[in-house]
Amino acid sequence: MGTWCHGGLVALCDTRTVSLAGWWLVAASGEQKLPRPSLSLHPSQGIEVGDAVTLRCHLPRLDAWVWLYKGGLRTYRKYKDKEQDTAEFFLSPNWEHTGSYRCQYQLYWTAETSELSDPVELVLTDHSFPPPSISLSPAKRVGTGTNVSIQCWNQGYGGSFLLHKDGCSAPIQCQELLGEDKATFTILGVTPADSGTYRCSYRPWAQRFLSSPIGNNVTLEVAPTPAPPGAAGRSHGIPVVAVVGGCSAAFVFILALVAFFLLAARRRRMRRDESPGAPAEKPEDEEFQEEWKRDSRQPPQS
Repeated sequence: MGTWCHGGLVALCDTRTVSLAGWWLVAASGEQKLPRPSLSLHPSQGIEVGDAVTLRCHLPRLDAWVWLYKGGLRTYRKYKDKEQDTAEFFLSPNWEHTGSYRCQYQLYWTAETSELSDPVELVLTDHSFPPPSISLSPAKRVGTGTNVSIQCWNQGYGGSFLLHKDGCSAPIQCQELLGEDKATFTILGVTPADSGTYRCSYRPWAQRFLSSPIGNNVTLEVAPTPAPPGAAGRSHGIPVVAVVGGCSAAFVFILALVAFFLLAARRRRMRRDESPGAPAEKPEDEEFQEEWKRDSRQPPQS
């Protein structure tokens, strides 16, 4: 555990993997810089006076002396052979053992020394501090994608608040407050994986390596978001709508074709009626024409 925040634990695992892989790259390239070790604490939380605690330094499989530091000072040294990739330091802690620890190693045959690891903090639970209170909002069962808030508070001790989830070896969130005694932890867009039991603890102001007992719990239940009502019917209706729409378009097209042919036939009849072979004129029209011709042949009277 790199720090007492959950992110430190993740960083620790990644660092160790890179260090071991990096050692072979270093050895192959001929460079002399040693990979950095990493340190973990077991158990990582809820430690009380007299509990069995293990500090585990992870490093490449090399013959080396491994040093454990507390607060910048060397405290213990242990030899590790090349068959092992960890060196373990065992404690039965009391109040004097609380603090920040690091590890470092030195090659046995060259005395070359690595960098110091990231720190881990050994924190003891002090039952003289009352456990914190906790609340969940919304308190009912929520759907996927909901934003959830968990509030933790104490009675005027302030300090740093830690959010724990059952099944996790380290706190999942932490907040350091100045002059306040309530912390709000927000989980955005929850999913069923966020379901579980949550608890809080705190470290009183100016008591960095002491922790309250873990308090009462709240349970978060996240339901998978169901499909909106009628969604299945709508999805089945899409092909039906497509078929109906296609039939309507075909019907309109057929009507347009019929109208076109009717209009074309009417125009053909009109042209045929206006052609030279059209029927004779009416009799009254012929009589009018003959009378006009006679009148036009007679000379005008004086």
